Amino acid sequence: MPSNQPHPHTPDGRYFVVKGRLWRTSNPGLAPDVRQALVNQLMRARREVGLALKAGDAAAEGSARAAVDAAKHGLGERGQVWWTDGAPDFNRKMAANTPYAGWFAALDASG
Repeated sequence: MPSNQPHPHTPDGRYFVVKGRLWRTSNPGLAPDVRQALVNQLMRARREVGLALKAGDAAAEGSARAAVDAAKHGLGERGQVWWTDGAPDFNRKMAANTPYAGWFAALDASG
C-alpha cells in the first residue's frame, strides 16, 4: 500500500479497509477540480453536522447530513457504482465475507 494511504486498498482500487470493513473509494475518473470541489462540499457539510449537533438543531442537522450524502454520491462513494464491469458492490461489508476475503487474510497475516 502506498505510504500516503492510511488504510489498505483492495487490489482493484474499489475499496479501502477500516477495521475489516470495506468502504468504497471515490471515483478515480473524476476530474481533479470536480473531485476537489466535492471534497470541499463534503468537509463543509461535515462541519455543519457538528455545529448543528452542538446547537441541538435537528433541522440543520438533517440538512447538513443530506449535504454529506449528496457529496458522497457525487464522489461515487455512495449510490451507483463507478465501475462498469458489472461487479457487485460490497460497500460496508466485512472483507472476510466477500470475494476479497483471501486478499484480506493474506494482508492480515503479513501485517
